[in-house]
Amino acid sequence: MNKENKQELVAEMHDKLLKAQAVFLADFRGMNVGQATELRNELRKANAEYKVVKNTLLEIASKGTDKEGLSQYYAGPTAIALCYDDPVAAAKVLSRFNKENTNPFTLKAGVLTGKTINVAEIQALADLPSREVLIAKMLGSMQAPASNFVRVLAAVPGGFVRALEQIRIQKAA
Repeated sequence: MNKENKQELVAEMHDKLLKAQAVFLADFRGMNVGQATELRNELRKANAEYKVVKNTLLEIASKGTDKEGLSQYYAGPTAIALCYDDPVAAAKVLSRFNKENTNPFTLKAGVLTGKTINVAEIQALADLPSREVLIAKMLGSMQAPASNFVRVLAAVPGGFVRALEQIRIQKAA
């Protein structure tokens, strides 16, 4: 790779690092091409991108971004997963891939909204429910007070009608 190509790659990676909501680093030693392709496809479905980039180029590209804190993890073979949409979905894919495969693919660290996170925090992120489930729970929580209030308001006239019915039955008897 000549100097111009390296500069283009660094500029491209810098832009991608700026756009990414979350970044995850992994050691991909021992992966074969089929496994790497499978992981790329799974991450693509989660709106994330998987790349293998030289550590020195990645370090240069991360300068001036909130992903600069990852520079201590740029050692050995490093693959980067750039997440542009839902970090939980990408963390789930990486965590599942790490558990299901017998190869020594290991997560190193990540950055989520500017904060460096370790492997345990990535796993905790992967254990979260999906975005849709969280939104549904939130909407259910927001709707609960209103529906409870309506039930209380409906109970007062209902109780009054039942009391009148009991009085009618007593007078008829």
